[in-house]
Amino acid sequence: MPSYKAPVHDTLFLLNDVFHFEKYGNLPGFEDATPETIEAILGEAAKLTEEVFQPLNRSGDVEGCKRHADGRVTTPKGFKEAYEAYAAGGWIGLATDPKYGGQGLPYTLGAIMNEFSSSANMALSMYPGLTMGAIAALIEHASEELKQIYVPKMVEGRWSGTMNLTEPHCGTDLGLIKTKATPQGDGSYKISGTKIFISAGEQDITENIIHLVLARIDGAPEGTKGISLFVVPKFMVNADGSLGARNPVACGSIEHKMGIHGNATCVMNYDGAVGWLVGEANRGLNAMFVMMNEARLGVAIQGLSQSEVAYQNALAYAKDRIQGRSLSGVKAKDKAADPIIVHPDVRRTLMNIKTFNEAARAFVVWTAIRGDISHRSEDKAEKQMGDDHMGLMTPVLKGFLTDKGFENAVNAQQMLGGHGYIEEWGMSQYVRDARIAMIYEGANGVQALDLIGRKLPRDGGRAITAFFNEVSAFIKQHEGDAAMKAYVGPLANSLQHLQQATMWFMQNGLANPDNAGAGSTDYMHLLGLVCFAYMWAMMAKTAQEKLANGAGDKSFYETKLVSAQYFAERVLPETAAHLARLSTGAKTMMALAPEAF
Repeated sequence: MPSYKAPVHDTLFLLNDVFHFEKYGNLPGFEDATPETIEAILGEAAKLTEEVFQPLNRSGDVEGCKRHADGRVTTPKGFKEAYEAYAAGGWIGLATDPKYGGQGLPYTLGAIMNEFSSSANMALSMYPGLTMGAIAALIEHASEELKQIYVPKMVEGRWSGTMNLTEPHCGTDLGLIKTKATPQGDGSYKISGTKIFISAGEQDITENIIHLVLARIDGAPEGTKGISLFVVPKFMVNADGSLGARNPVACGSIEHKMGIHGNATCVMNYDGAVGWLVGEANRGLNAMFVMMNEARLGVAIQGLSQSEVAYQNALAYAKDRIQGRSLSGVKAKDKAADPIIVHPDVRRTLMNIKTFNEAARAFVVWTAIRGDISHRSEDKAEKQMGDDHMGLMTPVLKGFLTDKGFENAVNAQQMLGGHGYIEEWGMSQYVRDARIAMIYEGANGVQALDLIGRKLPRDGGRAITAFFNEVSAFIKQHEGDAAMKAYVGPLANSLQHLQQATMWFMQNGLANPDNAGAGSTDYMHLLGLVCFAYMWAMMAKTAQEKLANGAGDKSFYETKLVSAQYFAERVLPETAAHLARLSTGAKTMMALAPEAF
């Protein structure tokens, strides 16, 4: 049976040693995040995810969700109790303002918990994850009255949240939305329309479900400029906070999906359901983007999470499974064959996944810290830096981590040979669950276009210039250190590839926009690889310092250095290929007429 162990040690290394989390103690919420407190929080997170979430992962996949004739949806056995344990631990409101019942701790800790819970049980973790995204959107844009009605009970876990964007005829192009909102004269609206692919749209876990719904007010402009956001509860809320009548919103069906079977993905029908405007009329996308960006970061973490848990189980199998003899001589003389981990190609697969996971975790933590800075710092320059970083890196995280996370899940499945194809071994589920992360919250091709078309040129390229400057400063600081040569040299080379690619787009993208589109995915992966190289260089520097001081786990730090060098030698050369591909432009890609395909 599959297993999972939360990477607490590795995460503490990042927080305490690489990124020096304690230096942000001046930010609100960070004063309570001492190293001792963080270690205790991560320990409890590991316990909950390993002991409560993980045992339900395979059973939830097999049982799935069921829609009944009366429209009710039941979730797999044990999901409700696990969700309640999550809520009782205060995890939903971990980073939420105490004004609404939260703990006000850094968002970074929530991102880490997201990795642990998604690795343990991705489908289950989506229920609280979506709720946290809805909370963030309401706090950012809703009136104080709406916040007081909904947010505290969502933080408590008694009520959950969803996001309703997609319709049968439109997904990415939200300007085509047809769901309508008719004013009622008392400040409320009647919402009518159909939404599809609504994760956790109906379930038996919480007392109430708070839907955030994009709709067009009667008479509003066409396109994205006429979209508004509404809060639509499953049950109406009385003046005293108790639940009232059922709102006319219902699950018409649930999708039968490739993976995440334990999460109810619903078709939601709004038949004059009562809703209230969130934020300004006709600016719903602006408000919903708070939840969408939260969700995109969450989905990026899902890419890492499935890669991590698939790797852990592939590694366990590789150490245990005996097949053939080592090319360099017998290693297990007391056995009929050697464990397959002795074979170089098995090592190649495992090292590729291992070095991805550890760099991806660092990338997530680094970006989450920048997100905390953008939301909590009172220094305008720091806030701008944090905002710029989040804007630039969100599509990279979502696209790169989920593309590679799925690839890693497939390669981890390969480690088990025929057993990897058998459901009871669990590897198939990681592949199936990981696949959706490349699609929802903006398909990865759209993320790449967003990066090239919007995020790269925004504010005159301020964000990417700041990134170039930060990495260049690190290289300059350490290029004279002989011990860092194996990490800094390849980083400098890959950064040059990225800068050349950026210049190529500046010179060729405006003349022919198809050139930008043709190279967008290569650029996204190129930027992702450079970010990983930067993470590995920082981790290597920290490991060297720890070894020099004789502090901590010597084996852990030595392993970091080998892993960093492997990434630089075997993975990072891919930046040259990405640059070569995108530099060819769109000519041959766009040359054929549609009928020639």
